[in-house]
Amino acid sequence: MTDPLAPLAAMPAVADAAAAAREALGKVHRHPANRREWGAAATESSLRGARASAALDGGVVDLSRDADVDDPVFAGAMRVAQAIDTPALDGTVGVWRRAPLQVLARLHTLAAADLVDDPEQLGRPRPGAGDRLALLSQLVTGGTSVAAPVLAAVVHGEILSLRPFGTADGVVARAASRLVTVASGLDPHALGIPETTWLKFASGYASAADAFGTGSEDGVVAWVTLCCSALEAGAREGLAIAER
Repeated sequence: MTDPLAPLAAMPAVADAAAAAREALGKVHRHPANRREWGAAATESSLRGARASAALDGGVVDLSRDADVDDPVFAGAMRVAQAIDTPALDGTVGVWRRAPLQVLARLHTLAAADLVDDPEQLGRPRPGAGDRLALLSQLVTGGTSVAAPVLAAVVHGEILSLRPFGTADGVVARAASRLVTVASGLDPHALGIPETTWLKFASGYASAADAFGTGSEDGVVAWVTLCCSALEAGAREGLAIAER
């Protein structure tokens, strides 16, 4: 079968950006502090990522340690982050490799639990979203062999532009991107923090996601390179944590 993402991954700008992200994340994992004990760094990465992801979805914007955990968007982002942290093969990452739609439904249930009036809406894609989600599932479960940064960007952009649930879609999209990087071995301990870069350039992030959603070549390439650059910058932030 033809790999649908191969032409995208072969574009020089995309290939270069993916390679830079891969090298930066590899450097974080090779740092002596993370070789000895990466747990504390992973916890810090998860917390910073959840804060930034919540802020991007209109939640708490105070990124200090004393941020209001009662904010419903932030609380949902934290629940999602904790679910991704489960290392067991039958945990979120393990299920993602074989049943990504099941995981997306679970992530939405966690992210939107305090945001919807009807619990029946939790984990249920809106009408019309099923076909694109099925195609996304095929990519995640072996339908492409492109580099992980490229796949992470496509998964992220598809969920953002599709808005399959109607609430907390941004938190779910960014969590799915993390899951790709963890499950693929690109960032197995989730030490990178790309969410802080996306938050720093929030307006550009939103417009790039919209451009990706149009399906134009320029829009897709711009989005993928932006996501790869955020992975690279997030790796540098992770490295700074290791060097403290």
